[in-house]
Amino acid sequence: MKRFKKDEISFHIMIFPGIVLLVLFSIIPMFGIVMAFQNFIPARGITGSAWVGLANFRYLFELNESVQSIINTVIIAVSKIIAGLICPLIFALALNTVRTKFLKRASQTIVYLPFFLSWVILATVLTNILDLRGPVNHLIDALGGERIYFLISNTWFRPILIITDTWKNLGYNTVIYIAAIVSIDPTLYEAAEVDGASKFQQLLHITMPGMQSTIILLATLSLGSVLNAGFDQVFNLYNPLVYQTGDIIDTYVFRIGLVQAQFGLATAVGLLRSAVGMVLILISYKLASRFANYRIF
Repeated sequence: MKRFKKDEISFHIMIFPGIVLLVLFSIIPMFGIVMAFQNFIPARGITGSAWVGLANFRYLFELNESVQSIINTVIIAVSKIIAGLICPLIFALALNTVRTKFLKRASQTIVYLPFFLSWVILATVLTNILDLRGPVNHLIDALGGERIYFLISNTWFRPILIITDTWKNLGYNTVIYIAAIVSIDPTLYEAAEVDGASKFQQLLHITMPGMQSTIILLATLSLGSVLNAGFDQVFNLYNPLVYQTGDIIDTYVFRIGLVQAQFGLATAVGLLRSAVGMVLILISYKLASRFANYRIF
């Protein structure tokens, strides 16, 4: 009993610095949400600024920019979720058919590398590749096409965000699917071969059912990211010419809050996003518990 208490004290001492940081940087700043209901003026502070109730939220939905940023966020985030589920699944299934260990490991390593690079680095690389005088436009010109201004085109900007995000996270998500494939009982494949099942039939009747719970789990948990379109990526790639299709909630809050100093409106947008995001996360965990038997608490 004494040893148990001693171990418990050591455990609490170990996590105490983390709790302090959590309180300082995550819990105490939450009191700032009152700015969403104020005409916040920094010189007067939170206690001295005028209370306006829900005026900031009404003003939010009257602005075309605000509504457009919400629409852009949902479109980009949902597209990323769909592509992030399907592409790694296809790649993992294809990689599972490779029998050469060296080629299999080399492919995994190459695909996994972009995950460790920040969007600051990748945005610079992509800007140079997609530049008017970059290699992509040189290829288009060589094939007789017309050069494209990719990163200032409202037509191309969203697809570029979706494709590059899928490419960056492809390796990480592939590992999850490969782990699900490896956990399938190999005797099932041996029995299927004895019965004369083709590779496609094995994929259809053994591999996919064996991965079903993992696919459902990832799909349901991704619902919580519907309002998270990736601030780092968009902020490092977008510009005023693509605000119409590329401006998301996070970049909009950054711009109106820190650049335009509309602190009350920015806080209202952020609070609305957080509230909806929390509801989506609760729904996703409920669905994950029901369909994939996944529980945290």
